[in-house]
Amino acid sequence: MSGISGPRSHVQSRTSADPDVIYVGYRRRGRAIVEKQPDQEQLTPERSLELANHSPSGFEWGYCGSGPAQLALALLLDYTGDEAFALDHYQEFKTEVVSQLECTGPNGCWRLTSSNIDAVLHETPDKPAAPTI
Repeated sequence: MSGISGPRSHVQSRTSADPDVIYVGYRRRGRAIVEKQPDQEQLTPERSLELANHSPSGFEWGYCGSGPAQLALALLLDYTGDEAFALDHYQEFKTEVVSQLECTGPNGCWRLTSSNIDAVLHETPDKPAAPTI
C-alpha cells in the first residue's frame, strides 16, 4: 500500500506484549464468518457500518465488491483501532488483500496474521508484500 503508515502509525496502538492477532475466514451454511484469534471472537460488520455502509448483509472476500469493502474496513478498524486510518486505506486494502483471500486448504479457510497486515501496511513501491494466505 505504498508505505501508508504516517506519523500516527497504527503500530503505536499495539504493544509487543499483544499476542499475534490472526483473522480466520470461513463459511458456515453458506454465510461468510470471520473470527479474530486467539480469543475466537467473531468480527461483525456493525462497527464498520457506522463509518461506511457498503454491505449491511455481511462480509465477503475473493473479489472487489461491497462485501469485501465492508470486510476490509472492519479488519483495518479492528486491527488499528483508528477510524480515520481505516477510512483512508480500506479501499486499497480491499484491492490488495481482501480480494485475494480464498477459502483453501484442508479446513476451507483463509488466515490473515498481524504480520501479513503489517507487511501490507508498510509496503514500499519497490518491495511488494502480499499476505501469505
